[in-house]
Amino acid sequence: MKTITTTEALAAFCAEAAKRPYVTVDTEFLRERTYYSKLCLLQMAYQDDAGSDAVLVDPLVEGLSLEPVYDLFRNTDVVKVFHAARQDLEIFFVEGGVIPEPLFDTQVAAMVCGYGEQVGYETLVRKIANASLDKSSRFTDWSRRPLTDAQLTYALADVTHLRDIYEVLSKRLAKSGRERWVSEEMAVLKDPDTYRTHPEDAWMRVKTRTNSGKFLSIVKELARFREEFAQTRNIPRSRVYKDDALVELASTKPENEKDLARSRLLLREARKGEIADGILAAVKAGIATPPEKAPKPDLTREKLQVNPAIADLLRVLLKAKAEEEGVAQKLIATSADLDAIAAGERDVPALSGWRREVFGEEALLLCQGKVALATKGTNVVTIRL
Repeated sequence: MKTITTTEALAAFCAEAAKRPYVTVDTEFLRERTYYSKLCLLQMAYQDDAGSDAVLVDPLVEGLSLEPVYDLFRNTDVVKVFHAARQDLEIFFVEGGVIPEPLFDTQVAAMVCGYGEQVGYETLVRKIANASLDKSSRFTDWSRRPLTDAQLTYALADVTHLRDIYEVLSKRLAKSGRERWVSEEMAVLKDPDTYRTHPEDAWMRVKTRTNSGKFLSIVKELARFREEFAQTRNIPRSRVYKDDALVELASTKPENEKDLARSRLLLREARKGEIADGILAAVKAGIATPPEKAPKPDLTREKLQVNPAIADLLRVLLKAKAEEEGVAQKLIATSADLDAIAAGERDVPALSGWRREVFGEEALLLCQGKVALATKGTNVVTIRL
């Protein structure tokens, strides 16, 4: 088992990996005490006719630079293979400003190949690599040193079995002609905006019971301050104040620290100092927001006039198409997509790209009364009218 602790050794491994068609990658990280994920371990492996290698990289070693990894990520001749890549990619984007290209996510590929919805790595290891994983180190504090041999073995397995999984899935995709489907799914993962959190938009994640412009203006300013404070100090937003406290503050509109002291939900450390000053300034700014500039909630879904009968028929059609194509239902269309189509919406993900070919076209014909559903044995089939 090889653990890399120097930039020189990492550069040598990456140089060898650059000669291969693909490299598998995984990370171990912590996020409980920080806003941004803290990278604690990086695992990489490659394999081809010229040989194979798998390494662990310790990013917590002083002086070690991950720039050789970022150079490999920029090398478009080498496919970078991950499983459930989003959180891993966020780390590399935040820390190195890079998104691997080309990219292959085995979880997405497995869904396209019929292994179910959001299939886990352990399942693929069992079904494709015919192996099992030791789960005893699953809840490791990866920031602690030294790591035990069992923990290192557990971490390395996340990229060694991934080689077999990638090779099997990539061959199946090539045989079925569905590489384009996976490529379309990678577009979101490769979009930098996927990993950017804009403080001015933070209010959209806060659940409220009222759509009052004045109230939402205060919510927006409180959410903006919390996001900026948490980002600049790299602490979880809940350590500033939680959503229920934010909504309470927007309702009570505190004017001074005495008012803050009456809050039932505000953390003690938020009732004075920088956080208290930020809260009071945010409330004041929210109150001063002109009505025409008040945030407006997206009420599109609430206003949809969903025809429940059509929505139910679309669900039957989706299930039939998913079984026919051997693709996970949720990858084709979500429940919200089906309701939107049933309400007459057409700017829906399920009606574009490969999804339109597999499901969308017949979904539209079904809504127009040009397709009927019927049973044939144990299967549901469509009949053109």
